[in-house]
Amino acid sequence: MLHFMRHTALAGLTASLVGISLVSSALAAPGCIDGRRKIQEASALRYQARQEARLGNHDRVCDTLDEIGDRYHEAQDAFEDCGADIVSIDLRSELRSLRVAKHVNRCD
Repeated sequence: MLHFMRHTALAGLTASLVGISLVSSALAAPGCIDGRRKIQEASALRYQARQEARLGNHDRVCDTLDEIGDRYHEAQDAFEDCGADIVSIDLRSELRSLRVAKHVNRCD
């Protein structure tokens, strides 16, 4: 059951970022490119975290979730710098989802 909860928390995190990916891809401002790149990096790391969770590598899941958080913060800063505050607000909800995933995976 605990494995299912961990997988569900990571899946929820993944599903909620689909909206951010769509919004960020719509931003054409050159200054927002760095933010979009950070979102893409976070997406790749989410996939890696799911794979690590599936393999039962708890320590690596927690490390990867920390890396995802770093990318979100970097993306948030980049979007605020280029004037895309709405995406920055969306990232705050993603950071909350990340905290839930960390709690479920006992990473705190």
